[in-house]
Amino acid sequence: MDLYGLLGLTLQHSFSHSYFNDKFSRENIDAKYVNFEIPQIGDVLDVFRNHPNLRGMNVTIPYKREIIPFLTELNDDAREIGAVNVVKIVHDDKCNDKNGLPIKLIGYNTDYLGFTQSIQPLLQEKHKKALILGTGGASQAVEYGLKKLGISCQKVSRRKSDNCISYDDMTSEVMAEHAVIVNTTPLGTSPNVDECPDIPYDTLTSEHLLYDLIYNPAETLFLKKGKEHGCVIKNGLEMLQIQADWSWKIWNM
Repeated sequence: MDLYGLLGLTLQHSFSHSYFNDKFSRENIDAKYVNFEIPQIGDVLDVFRNHPNLRGMNVTIPYKREIIPFLTELNDDAREIGAVNVVKIVHDDKCNDKNGLPIKLIGYNTDYLGFTQSIQPLLQEKHKKALILGTGGASQAVEYGLKKLGISCQKVSRRKSDNCISYDDMTSEVMAEHAVIVNTTPLGTSPNVDECPDIPYDTLTSEHLLYDLIYNPAETLFLKKGKEHGCVIKNGLEMLQIQADWSWKIWNM
């Protein structure tokens, strides 16, 4: 039986686990999908060593960037984004990768595909600039995807830096100028449903599009506050479904 899995730190609410196992059951695929919770990225080598039937892996918080040094190669998108959420595992007894294993580990990023394909139908002419809340691996995929759609981006973080403004910098003028706001932080994820990014929600209008990468709950406090001001809102469920389908294609190509 082929094995696939999700690599992360805390995976109690894993979308991928149920999505792929339901798929395998429904389509009579002789495979299993498991969660690999590891306390530090170096432990990923034990995952590879102990599961010789592992054929592919998804990667989530906080290892989308940390996994890269362990990979044999990256595809062009993953290299440019600087984050990986899909690893294809090619078994070859003649291969001896840099980790001393008889496998080739190829990194991809399907997050940006899931994001762009799910947000694109909502975009209008007025959506020329976006604020991206957060600076993790997911934010890099979102920025890459938005730029491919012709939308300029400004990242927002708790601390101001050369590439980021802080939440304190989000004036009414900044909010009015950026009609798309994407939350890539974990704030609001169940069970912490009373949390949300600290933005000036009272400046939101019906001109804004709010997109939250979180899917559990279906309507985060971030989205609820946007909805109260007439914003178009969308959660990350479709993004996850699309990126998962792309993962399966990559593992089997």
